[in-house]
Amino acid sequence: MQFELISKDPKSSARAGKLTTDHGEIETPMFMPVGTVGTVKSVQQVDIVEEIKAQIILGNTYHLFLRPGLETLESAGGLHKFMHWDKPILTDSGGYQVYSLADQRKISEEGVHFRSHIDGSKCFFSPETAIDMQRSIGADIIMAFDECTPYPCPKDYARNSMHMTHRWLTRCVDAMDKTEGLYGHEQSLFPIVQGSVYPDLRKQSAEFIAKADCPGNAIGGLSVGEPHEDMYAMSALVTEILPEEKPRYLMGVGTPINILENIALGIDMFDCVMPSRNGRNGQLFTSEGIINIRNKKWERDFSPIDPNGSSSPDSYYSKAYLRHLFAAGEMLGPQIATIHNLSFYVQLTKDAREHILQGDFAEWKNQMVKRLGQRL
Repeated sequence: MQFELISKDPKSSARAGKLTTDHGEIETPMFMPVGTVGTVKSVQQVDIVEEIKAQIILGNTYHLFLRPGLETLESAGGLHKFMHWDKPILTDSGGYQVYSLADQRKISEEGVHFRSHIDGSKCFFSPETAIDMQRSIGADIIMAFDECTPYPCPKDYARNSMHMTHRWLTRCVDAMDKTEGLYGHEQSLFPIVQGSVYPDLRKQSAEFIAKADCPGNAIGGLSVGEPHEDMYAMSALVTEILPEEKPRYLMGVGTPINILENIALGIDMFDCVMPSRNGRNGQLFTSEGIINIRNKKWERDFSPIDPNGSSSPDSYYSKAYLRHLFAAGEMLGPQIATIHNLSFYVQLTKDAREHILQGDFAEWKNQMVKRLGQRL
């Protein structure tokens, strides 16, 4: 994997770059739709390419391990072939499930024992198995196994967890060195900065991760309930330490405003379930603010979903039609809303890139932030 830093904004830390993998190039900043179990919910792969125009999608090792299972994925030739997707894929190692399945797991130095959320069966993830599983899945970018700490989190817990994440990273790197990819393309390991919202821990973790000298770096343990100001403070601190010549991935973030503010701090890569999950429930993100399409006020509004936007579905579906679909319980409603929201997120990062290249990102970002949080 190669990363080229192309331009920097003169009034912020925003960067425009290009990340090259064996499955294609990715222009940054960028947003990845979340395809947890080999699918972006309710969206066909052709729509991800032609409507949403995503350059890369994300899969989740824990969920793919449970269904369809690693044997099936290996028999298919990896996730790319299984889901008929020829662009890059990134996989989360399962570390987030250490956080999200807190009542169904037990953490030790060796790894994490889980209970499947599907049938309660036992499973075990370690740094070594996380690498092996991601080899089986075949993603282009794979994540080191870590513990995503909750918020709020006592400092002693955050410190102990951070050090264990660092020890797990060393084991992940060793496992990468001892294994090879299964499908003929390169896989690149990203370690993950932890440390909750404690500046000294974040600094220590970022320094450790930077010294690992992996192809790129991720920032985890944010967007888990902490105030946005704390998220921005931790991102700013960490990006000052992580090497400039490598891509920076902020995991699981966030609202359109969160994304723009973190781009301004020097983040290159984002993912979040918010645009798809909220879309399925009738919340739309637009260039003028946020719409609850179920509201009666849109019943006879025949204007496009986002008259000022460039997201694909906007030109041919009205607010009134989309509201009708939700009111009637038609499956097409959540599908259109999901495609709209993901298109909006992807286009937002592309617009950010254009303004970085033009040198006026900071001014554009400040104008956009004022509009994006409005409830329409």
